[in-house]
Amino acid sequence: MKKSFLAYFILLLLYMQSCSHSTGSKEIEQPYATVENNIAYQWGKISLVCTANDTEKFRPRPTVTSRILALVWTGIFDAWSRYDESATPLYLAHVARRPAIERSIRNKEIAVSYAAYRTLKNYYFSDSTLLRNTMLGFGLDPDDLSLDASTPVGIGNLAAKNILEARLNDGANEKGKMPSSDGTFYSDYTGYTPFNTADESRDVNKWQPKYFSDGKGGKFAPACLTPHWYKVIPLALDSACQFRPGPPPAMGSKQLATQIKQVIDLQVNLTDEQKALVEFMRDGPKSVQQAGHWLIFAQHISVRDKHTLDDDVKMYFLVEAVAMDAFIAAWDAKMYYDFARPFALVRAHYNDVFIQGWAGPGKGIAQINGNEWIPYSPETFVCPPFPAYVSGHSAVSGGCAEILKRFTGKDKFEHEVKMIPGALTDPDHTGDTVTLKFPTLSQTAEMAGLSRVLGGYHIQADNVEGLKLGRNVADVVWKKYLKHTGQDQKGIKMIKY
Repeated sequence: MKKSFLAYFILLLLYMQSCSHSTGSKEIEQPYATVENNIAYQWGKISLVCTANDTEKFRPRPTVTSRILALVWTGIFDAWSRYDESATPLYLAHVARRPAIERSIRNKEIAVSYAAYRTLKNYYFSDSTLLRNTMLGFGLDPDDLSLDASTPVGIGNLAAKNILEARLNDGANEKGKMPSSDGTFYSDYTGYTPFNTADESRDVNKWQPKYFSDGKGGKFAPACLTPHWYKVIPLALDSACQFRPGPPPAMGSKQLATQIKQVIDLQVNLTDEQKALVEFMRDGPKSVQQAGHWLIFAQHISVRDKHTLDDDVKMYFLVEAVAMDAFIAAWDAKMYYDFARPFALVRAHYNDVFIQGWAGPGKGIAQINGNEWIPYSPETFVCPPFPAYVSGHSAVSGGCAEILKRFTGKDKFEHEVKMIPGALTDPDHTGDTVTLKFPTLSQTAEMAGLSRVLGGYHIQADNVEGLKLGRNVADVVWKKYLKHTGQDQKGIKMIKY
């Protein structure tokens, strides 16, 4: 992907508009089996469009997005598994594997498409028309509600039905009906109240809400995003706290003082390439968050390696399963430690001390009072509204990079993205276009984690422990995946570095 995210999504929307002209009455003339034409790849693109639209409607909510994408691709995997010779489903165990004579590409396409359509329509209901047109464009009837387990339509619908029902009460509070919640979708029911308020800090080690600009001259302090997320049942982990790290460095420690100074120094010396990296990994304006970001990366691999439908179903399922469980595990650490972000840490450590720092859009680097320090971020998104330790970006990136290495058998990535430094943060003071290069998956994960330190959202402890946590999650997901695909340790490809 060598275009900006905005251009990328415009192309996707144009593609979907072209689908809407189909009558939907005929079958696909050629099976979409490989590369960009396989049905799984196409549903990957469509799910990204829906995710971006969802962000525009509800603001970024990375935890929710990760669950949606993971459950969509689990439903797809389950439907596909009934036409595979050895794979076993996660939630569709009561539906028998179809005979070998029925395991055609076309039947897989139909089963996968109905599973994708039903799950996406449930979670991204505001995109119902877009999704309906997609089915018509693929020559499929979106109104076919068959649950006949001997047909691909029925298997796809059953796969969606089973996972939607099984996960409805998994702790996410999807419908807002949990006791003690406020009745809105995905709302908190744990009674979490931040120790500090946006106006008063009583303990600098604890997370503090921040005021954001509303873009209209006013301001607001977002509440903590999904503080209950550690209670969501994981897909593969035994529990959210399975890999909980030790505590972050405390205020007054040499380690924390060193890492706070590092954040300040990195910000003052940001290069154009680093600014672009911060903005690319922050993702916008139509954000797909980390789960979507790594789905885009996976699609790059799909094209590079000329994937079949089978390859993509398995790979996307793996990536999204890791992203979902990594967020659950990261939220366990975040809510357990309730640790502060650099926004508060820098201000407390350098209170009334003049330092060099970014003074805000249009102001550049200047001498500022330490208690005025801010991340390299737009005023409408000062920093993520939840505790810092561990970094969600790092956990998801570490995990997704690891699972892609294991699936492809190599670390090679060779992805490039062109960005205009400052365009998403300081649009009146941009640099020349730079090309971000991601030579390996491991380096991409490291760059994603570092970007959060460069941007001033995290200290290194958040990043390092997040990467480690994500890789541990990937190890569990991988081992369970091998069982669900009928592979043993002898069948694992060796990773080529």
